[in-house]
Amino acid sequence: MQPLRIEPLGDAAVFAEFARTLDLRINEALQAIAAALRERAPPWVRDVVPSLGGLAMHFDLDHAELPQAPLQAASDLLQDCLKAAVRARAPGRKVELPVCYDAEFGLDLGEVVAQTGLNAAEIVRRHAASEHRVLMVGFAPGQPYIGGLDARLAVPRLATPRTRVPAGSIAIANAQTVVYPFEIAGGWNVLGRTPLRVFDPQREPPSLLAPGDRVRFVPIARAEYERLK
Repeated sequence: MQPLRIEPLGDAAVFAEFARTLDLRINEALQAIAAALRERAPPWVRDVVPSLGGLAMHFDLDHAELPQAPLQAASDLLQDCLKAAVRARAPGRKVELPVCYDAEFGLDLGEVVAQTGLNAAEIVRRHAASEHRVLMVGFAPGQPYIGGLDARLAVPRLATPRTRVPAGSIAIANAQTVVYPFEIAGGWNVLGRTPLRVFDPQREPPSLLAPGDRVRFVPIARAEYERLK
């Protein structure tokens, strides 16, 4: 697998693009490449951030060992890691995320019923039964984009986004699921809510989920939601 392009991302980073559409196999390979880069990265590389179809390497412009041509150095480092990453398995933990799909939390469950023709219980069953994987974390701190949504649940985003989506909301659109880390605006279809804190800046690490994690959504009753919260 070779990148489609490698180019500067501002003056302190480089971005390597491997796909321009969502490809779950390429995304999984990217997680292995990112792990290899983190393992081998010289001290002037501050961070490696995988996205849906590419990854960014951020530089420390003040580091004494920063090469005169960091873009070329980063490209060379990427090529060195590609072969090792191909043989490696993408990193990732298995994470169970409890979700309460009660009507109070499933703000758009009725709309998903109308669009899919499935009843609410079947929608919950399919969402919980699918094998999910975190593709990237972004848009907001700690917000995971999760692939593996059952094809019958692939509904479009809302025509009019909400100005406020409650923290912990589990929402779907197209082929993915997101978990809102705190109250922010959003236009995805909300199915339920988790009592767990997805992002906590006082925690180490702050994000509950990381790229490559395998996620299983576990339906829970309202009483269990209140207990865990």
